[in-house]
Amino acid sequence: MIVYLTDEAEHDLERIADYIAQDSPKRALSFVRELRKKCLSLAEMPLAFPLVPLYEDQGVRRRIHGNYLVFYRVEADRVVILHVLHGAMDYAAILFPDDV
Repeated sequence: MIVYLTDEAEHDLERIADYIAQDSPKRALSFVRELRKKCLSLAEMPLAFPLVPLYEDQGVRRRIHGNYLVFYRVEADRVVILHVLHGAMDYAAILFPDDV
């Protein structure tokens, strides 16, 4: 199965790298590589991680990496990474703005 990162997810990764780079440019690069690796590894077992509570009907799942959450949806032939967000963020307002 292929993994597709949306433009929003790519932007999230850039924003995370910029934030971490303020303190440690080297760590920013390695951490974003770790996040990207976690995203790409979803191709192997995409259903292994839980659906987001209260939004199960929309098929959105999440995988945790440190303080960050990878939100994704499994489609017939691919895994779509929707966003990569810090766990302290109001992810419902970002992922489901019509429901908030």
